[in-house]
Amino acid sequence: MTGFERDLLDLLPRLRRFARSLTLDAADADDLCQLALERALKAENQWAKGTRLDSWMYRIIRNCWIDELRSRRRRGETVAIDVDGFDLPDAGDRQMEARAELNNVDRAMSALPPEQREVIALVLVEGLAYREAAELLDLPMGTVTSRLVRGRQALMELLGEQA
Repeated sequence: MTGFERDLLDLLPRLRRFARSLTLDAADADDLCQLALERALKAENQWAKGTRLDSWMYRIIRNCWIDELRSRRRRGETVAIDVDGFDLPDAGDRQMEARAELNNVDRAMSALPPEQREVIALVLVEGLAYREAAELLDLPMGTVTSRLVRGRQALMELLGEQA
């Protein structure tokens, strides 16, 4: 295994989380990650060493998802929404509460417009700086900031929290 492949493997949990935030479906997220990893491995020579591999991979995942949505539109399919949440063990009250909270957050994220959900996932979940998210999405910083503010407000309303 090369260093590049090891670095991709280390990123896999974060890539799956970002893919899940885009697709809203665990199976679609896994398919999207697989497709993005295949593209990354074929295009390894296009990644500039010394730059952030995670940002490069997020861009690949996003582009793959855009391609998939266009393909589905052409085929007349709709995007399936998985509201069952994440797979957590069903033992104990704390785990059940955590699962319920995850389901609430998952449903709230699913209710956001895709452009807000994407920015929330990159900045609040994955920890990218606003500038990094703006570069990755090819958007002005002001657009990223406004989408983040609107998305955060919508999440707080949906989750019943005070702004």
